[in-house]
Amino acid sequence: QVQLVESGGGLVQAGGSLRLSCAASGGTFSNYNVGWFRQTPGKEREFVAGLTQTGHGSYYADSVKGRFAISRDTDKNIVYLELNTLKSEDTAVYYCAAKNFGGVRSDPELYDYWGQGTQVTVSS
Repeated sequence: QVQLVESGGGLVQAGGSLRLSCAASGGTFSNYNVGWFRQTPGKEREFVAGLTQTGHGSYYADSVKGRFAISRDTDKNIVYLELNTLKSEDTAVYYCAAKNFGGVRSDPELYDYWGQGTQVTVSS
């Protein structure tokens, strides 16, 4: 069974940057499509960014496009999400997820494995 662990969250000032990490065990990201999601109280979990199994195809939500970047360190088996030019609206618990078959999707229901989440708080 694949296990995912996120880290790197914290308190950041608006306009600042943060780098989140998702470490995997029990499998390699080269065999999975990966997605980053976020969730705030009262809102549904939303897709933020995704990376294909090849590591060459990336996808971003319109709200973060141009500010966030997803990447993978294949040797370390870690997927990163770099958050730049952070806004207060980015405050949320960020989750790493992985899935087989069908490529990257924005629907969280299609993902098979999830991390515990890491809190990102952006102060104004």
